[in-house]
Formats: sequence, structure tokens, C-alpha cells
Amino acid sequence: MIGVWGANCYAPGGPALFETYECNLFLPLDPSNLVRAWDASKEAGMSLWVGNEPLDTPRDLELARRVVERRALIRGTDDHRELQVDLTLMMAGFDFETAWAERRTFLADNVPIPVARLPHLVQSKEAAGPD
Repeated sequence: MIGVWGANCYAPGGPALFETYECNLFLPLDPSNLVRAWDASKEAGMSLWVGNEPLDTPRDLELARRVVERRALIRGTDDHRELQVDLTLMMAGFDFETAWAERRTFLADNVPIPVARLPHLVQSKEAAGPD
């Protein structure tokens, strides 16, 4: 996990938390893994989008290869669009292997959540610039 949700894992709670509806999952450049992420999103009842368009079908290895090639951002949303999960293949200033090797794992309801190191999150935000 990266982004604000990742940073919030390091926060002591209360007023130190940032409010956001968007969760950023940093994925490796692996088409097979991307297909598994799409399948898991579908099982969770999420709709998948590229920009303002639904992600094409079939959601197979060929499509995943094209998405990886373009480093396209895929956004999953629930029916009410209260939750947005970005399946991202890029993190400004870092490759996946570096972020993964130095990750920290948090537990939420006994579920391990791998999160990029806080200094990486801060450096990445600085490298990406203002929204």
C-alpha cells in the first residue's frame, strides 16, 4: 500500500490521520498478478475503470500485458463509489522491488497489510509534486 492510506498506517491515530476515500495499491509489473488483482476486485464487488471508461473485457493476460506496458492506472470502485482502490503500477521515485523489499507490515483485523516505508511515501509524494 502507498499513498495517504499507507501514511495513515504510521499515524498514532485521531487528528494525525488524513481523510481519504482512495486507497493506492502498488503492484509489480507482472501481468499474471494484475489479472489476479482484477479477479479479487470482481469477487469483492468492485467495478474496474480506466479513466472514465470501464476496463475492457476479457480481463485476461493479453489485456494485462497492455496495461502493464502503458503503466495504466486501474481504479476499482464499490457500487456507491464510497471506496476507491487504485491499482497502480508506478510510485514516483521508486520501483516496486525497492518498495517491496523495504516494506513494513501492519495488521488490521489480523490481516497483514504490506505498506511502503514512511520515508518512501514522503519522498514519492515530493517527487510527484502537488496534485
